Amino acid sequence: MKDAIDARFPSTERLIARARRRVPGFAFDYLSGGCFSDINLARNTSEIREIRLKPTYIGNYPGASQKTTLFGVEYDAPFGIAPIGLQGLMWPKATEILAAAAVQHNVPFVLSTVATASIERVAEITHGRAWFQLYHPRETELRDKLLDRAWAAGIKTLVILADTPTFGYRPKEIRNGLSIPPRMTLRNIAQMVSHPTWSFSQLAAGAPAFATMKPYIPKGLNMKHLGLFMNKTFSGRLSEEKVKSLRDKWPGSLVIKGIVNPEDAAKVVALGVDGIIVSNHGGRQLDRGQSTIQALAGLVPEFKSRTKLMIDSGLRDGADVAAALAVGADFAFLGRTPMFGVCALGAQGGDHVLAMLKKQLQQVMEQIACENVSDFPAHLIKA
Repeated sequence: MKDAIDARFPSTERLIARARRRVPGFAFDYLSGGCFSDINLARNTSEIREIRLKPTYIGNYPGASQKTTLFGVEYDAPFGIAPIGLQGLMWPKATEILAAAAVQHNVPFVLSTVATASIERVAEITHGRAWFQLYHPRETELRDKLLDRAWAAGIKTLVILADTPTFGYRPKEIRNGLSIPPRMTLRNIAQMVSHPTWSFSQLAAGAPAFATMKPYIPKGLNMKHLGLFMNKTFSGRLSEEKVKSLRDKWPGSLVIKGIVNPEDAAKVVALGVDGIIVSNHGGRQLDRGQSTIQALAGLVPEFKSRTKLMIDSGLRDGADVAAALAVGADFAFLGRTPMFGVCALGAQGGDHVLAMLKKQLQQVMEQIACENVSDFPAHLIKA
């Protein structure tokens, strides 16, 4: 594969700086912000970067392979693209751009229920190899319609969101009046005018919308009533009964995202889920929670042998992925970094980011003489 890395932006930090210049402030705030004072947002990344790996320099070393098998599918790297809602608000057609990049690089793409491309469109782009993340509806009928659509589209892995029993308190979004389309305050209009590339691209692509949910949204709702409709439609808190019902209904792989403590992990593993994504919603829900890398470390001893342990929230580059794998994750997901790439580089951003992450991870593996992804824990320096 041709090296897709744009040499001007060889790091996530440089992509963030360009993205900040390219998109309006309200869109950048939505992508980059956490809840309350962004404490857990910062903790996620800072504590991943406290992890230390042991290099090995003397001896025969045949090279590194990033290939990873997960739920019967072999991927070219041990990481994928995490679900993010409202992707098309941050950059037009961002969902489609990232789904296509995931196919090109043979890594999983997870579609959010509230993304701006439909289940069917993303399944078409990914040839049915996408995953689907479900916000649990209050009504079983709507839940089953969404699941039936996903399965009919060829999707085999369902991700159930556990960490949104309430919407996060996010001061930046409150101040910006975030909505789809963006609320036309003087402040937001000024931001759009000052970012003409984003604005003209949005005009060309058409107004972003909740594409998967479109068939179920009453026509003619203004943004206030649309928000009320969405709040009434979804019930964020999971129960053992809901998980069991989903396990009985879904014939493919079932993953619970947002598990951070052994008590919850024990409940869902007992109900027969195939995997857990250790996540705190990117630091967007509970500002006084622990970091995901600490939560993962607490789950590995009991659950590593019982289910697939994955992680998202806080990972920004290939070295962060390496750290998570060394602590015991079977797989990792990144949400913000791929989106920063698209906001910075448009249609080339997804390809650039995935190529960059692979190259970064390969460098770490070769530096520590790690041959396979499953060997990472042997290179962890334990405190």
